[in-house]
Amino acid sequence: MKVWEESLFWMLLPFFPLMASAAEHEEVVKHAIKLHRGKGATATQKKQWVLDSCRRLTGLLRQKSVVLNKLKSAIRAVERDTGLSDEEKLFQVHTFEIFQKELNESENSVFQAIYGLQRALQGDYRDVVNMKESSRQRLEALREAAIKEETEYVELLAAEKHQVEALKNMQHQNKSLSMLDEILEDVRKAADRLEEEIEEHAFDDNKSVKGVNFEAVLRVEEEEAGSKQNVTKREVEDGLGLSMLIDSQNNQYILTKPRDSTMPRADRHFIKDIVTIGILSLPCGWLCTTIGLPTMFGYIICGVLLGPSGLNSIKSIVQVETLGEFGVFFTLFLVGLEFSPEKLRKVWKVSLQGPCYMTLLMIAFGLLWGHLLRIRPTQSVFISTCLSLSSTPLVSRFLVGSARGDKEGDLDYSSVLLGMLVMQDVQLGLFIAVMPTLIQAGAGASSSLVMEVLRILLLIGQILFSLAAVFLLCLVIKTYLIGPYYRKLHVESKGNKEILVLGVSAFIFLMLTVTELLDVSMELGCFLAGALISSQGHMVTEEITAYIEPIRDFLAIIFFASIGLHVFPTFVMYELTVLLFLTLSVVVMKFVLAALVLSLILPKSSQYIKWIVSAGLAQVSEFSFVLGSRARRTGIISREVYLLILSVTTLSLLLAPVLWRAAVTKCVPRPERRSSL
Repeated sequence: MKVWEESLFWMLLPFFPLMASAAEHEEVVKHAIKLHRGKGATATQKKQWVLDSCRRLTGLLRQKSVVLNKLKSAIRAVERDTGLSDEEKLFQVHTFEIFQKELNESENSVFQAIYGLQRALQGDYRDVVNMKESSRQRLEALREAAIKEETEYVELLAAEKHQVEALKNMQHQNKSLSMLDEILEDVRKAADRLEEEIEEHAFDDNKSVKGVNFEAVLRVEEEEAGSKQNVTKREVEDGLGLSMLIDSQNNQYILTKPRDSTMPRADRHFIKDIVTIGILSLPCGWLCTTIGLPTMFGYIICGVLLGPSGLNSIKSIVQVETLGEFGVFFTLFLVGLEFSPEKLRKVWKVSLQGPCYMTLLMIAFGLLWGHLLRIRPTQSVFISTCLSLSSTPLVSRFLVGSARGDKEGDLDYSSVLLGMLVMQDVQLGLFIAVMPTLIQAGAGASSSLVMEVLRILLLIGQILFSLAAVFLLCLVIKTYLIGPYYRKLHVESKGNKEILVLGVSAFIFLMLTVTELLDVSMELGCFLAGALISSQGHMVTEEITAYIEPIRDFLAIIFFASIGLHVFPTFVMYELTVLLFLTLSVVVMKFVLAALVLSLILPKSSQYIKWIVSAGLAQVSEFSFVLGSRARRTGIISREVYLLILSVTTLSLLLAPVLWRAAVTKCVPRPERRSSL
């Protein structure tokens, strides 16, 4: 009998607050806790209380059964009623079914609450892990309940729509329609069919997909809509404005594809961000030109002023960075225009060997310092590889438009430098492919060392195969396709330069898509597109450069401003001494290693260019931002290391023009020096 009372107590416990009034909730809870602990109540009182609660629960369940039977009878009566239209029947039946679901879900939630309270009472209040698990389970239950309620709400909206259509049909049957009304009615039906055809049930299709999580988010309406007077919530939702969603991790999301694709929508936040960057970039670039700095640092300062560390006025940071990537694409394309296939064949050995040796030496030094400082090997390898990369867009800005005259038989420093930078972009793609292995190693995965080595060798083999396929494709395009393609473009674009610009842009995007599909960096595809077009001669190169340069210049402004969004002056000021020491150490180490490697692989007649090439490589690529963010999300590096990488990268980019000018002044003849500066 005692065991039966205990089990019955656990079944009835969550119903006690439901059956009491709001003022009695606290007293009922206290009484339940006393009964559970066996204090403050005699055996007779406990038994009587349980029996009374059992009678109330039995009455509630009996009432629920009666209501369900009445609902079933009502549904059958509606289905047999010949006086109702099909739309009206559908609406009423749908309403009854939703009420049935509501009753069943209420009963299920009660029993789920029973088990949740039972786990809480049986757990240890000092055990944070247990409480965390209980909280997680409650969150999951709430999310599932929210999804069910959302589904019921959508079904009610659909039922309401059917009812409105039924009323309209009844009105149309009772009155004669004019010709215009009939046309509008036909248009309305066609519009309804169009909406049903183009509507994607993304929510219903993806909520059961593996890996999809339900989360609570805040919906913030657009400021313009929120500031209007007498605007209802429905009008705001149906307006042309965009809402912003904020999750519990403070990530912000904007609309990417609306439910109703027939209405044009624009992301006004993104438009304002681009307009603001364009306006502020002018005085910042002008100021840097006045004091003798490259204009790109003015654009970076613009990003700092508008970014999270400044006015924080940029709302669509991801969209701005995405648009800025096109600045990298067109910059590398113009670099490729000046980098003919003949130059590529001339420096391919140096371009292939130099970055590989530098990366291996950087990793070796990183592991050595990591061992001395007791840093995990995975962190040491990642940080060393990040710091071994150099900025291709930055150096490309140094070299674009410079007249680089070679000595007869010597290597051109610009060709060697650009070849090594492009090879580093290829290494970037390889490193991104190897990152999952580093993640497993950082997490202490139990796979054997031999399997990890084999996996890395397999990845290297895949990259080499992809490179061979890319260069074979380039050979075919150069031999058979690029000439006829450009001549056709040139003929069609007479008097209409849009066709030429569009044709060249399409070729760039085709090449970057091919290299991306082959798991090689998209930047290499843009560079190769320029090199292939440059094979058509100097006149072709000049014509395309004149058309593409304005596009490149505008997109480059966005790119360098997006770099400034990740510069945090306050953090740099707090740790200025440490950051300056680390930055100077990295710059000096990269310069020395590059000079050492180049002195071993360059011909004796071209040894004089090793200093300027080393100066061009002695900074850290902006792609370390991307790699660092991925590594931080996956736990390879900590937040502190990530901020250090960002700061060292930024300071090294700021020091790059100084080192470049010093190297150009020392190593380049005066006529060539003027154009390089």
